[in-house]
Amino acid sequence: MEIIDAIILGVIQGLTEFLPVSSSGHLELGKAILGESKMPAEGLMFTVVVHFATALSTVLVFRKDIVEILTGLFQYKWNEETQFAVKIFISMIPAGIVGLIFEKQLEALFGGSVVFVGFMLILTALLLFLADKARNTNKPVTFFKAFLIGIAQAIAILPGISRSGATISASVLLGVDKSKAARFSFLMVVPLILGKIAKDLLDGAISMETQGIGYLTAGFLAAFISGIIACTWMIQLVRKSKLSYFSIYCLLVGIIAVFSGLYL
Repeated sequence: MEIIDAIILGVIQGLTEFLPVSSSGHLELGKAILGESKMPAEGLMFTVVVHFATALSTVLVFRKDIVEILTGLFQYKWNEETQFAVKIFISMIPAGIVGLIFEKQLEALFGGSVVFVGFMLILTALLLFLADKARNTNKPVTFFKAFLIGIAQAIAILPGISRSGATISASVLLGVDKSKAARFSFLMVVPLILGKIAKDLLDGAISMETQGIGYLTAGFLAAFISGIIACTWMIQLVRKSKLSYFSIYCLLVGIIAVFSGLYL
């Protein structure tokens, strides 16, 4: 992989992890455009690195929230912070179960199926449109809603379904305040990403090779910096109910992907 390819894919990951346009779907489309030869055996390691970069960018943007949560947890009381942490854990359960049971089947979907990605992007567009039209409320994330949002996150494992789009849309459609929905959506993915990376490392699925340190570093920095920008921007967009713009974008990209996959 060339450095410029790593930077391009890193920026795609950083932007699309937070913007509701599907990072996995865009990475699949990016690989289709650049060619599978750009993503040989080191592809899994690169994917892990850029996902770790976006997890770190989330930690940086929400550093105050994370410190408050950790401080509250170490008080060993059933306080607001402990309850929030439990809700995060509950939201992880569906995706964790799906990832463990259907890991091989899910991996088969990440094989450059442009048509499939296109249809999933169109579905993402519909979710964003519905969420943007929903009325804003002051309702919090309850334990049951956290589980339902977790189901949305599990569905978003499919390439083309935006994780942030699905979870934020599910939250808003369940009546959760839009600012709280964005906060919960971004924080709930951090332990999931770190857990997946830890699992891959322990299983020996990935290994660090020094000859690839250049493109890995480039991809990491590109994803980290673009992730910070996208995360901060997305919080503002959700508050201002501007998801319809991304709905239009996903619809157009989805249609183009389906057309190109079927006829080109």
